[in-house]
Amino acid sequence: MSDTASELDKLNELLPKFRFAMVTTRAEEGDLHAHPLTVQESESDGDLWFIVGTHASAVEHVRRDPKVGLSFSSDGLWLSLAGEAEVIDDLAKLKELWSTTVEAWFPDGPESPGVTLLKVSALSGEYWGSAGGRIATAVALVASKVTGERPRGENEKFDLPA
Repeated sequence: MSDTASELDKLNELLPKFRFAMVTTRAEEGDLHAHPLTVQESESDGDLWFIVGTHASAVEHVRRDPKVGLSFSSDGLWLSLAGEAEVIDDLAKLKELWSTTVEAWFPDGPESPGVTLLKVSALSGEYWGSAGGRIATAVALVASKVTGERPRGENEKFDLPA
């Protein structure tokens, strides 16, 4: 895709299909660490919001190095994003994103001193999709074994405005 608007449109079409992300950060020693986080909100400009514990290693890593990678997978669709993250202490936004699901992890509510927000601004990405979801993918894999042809799918890279 070459047009930024159509790239954002595609990203906005894809993001609601994913509930969880693996957010990869870099530790002080340079090691990569992936953290499973629930996507609380995705904004139309490619920003994603997560609720995290203030003492989580992801918070420590992002404060030192804001570059992150995100990966998503759901029923024959895969998405990888690269971006920059920041820790944001915003009680109003935290209350806006709060849910009973989050309460399972943070029973003291959004006012708890142990909870904060992680905002990721997506800068680029790539997605892969197989037509028809999981069953069609399985059928295509079996057919490829028989015919020797690679399964067909969709793949696109994109860059987003900073």
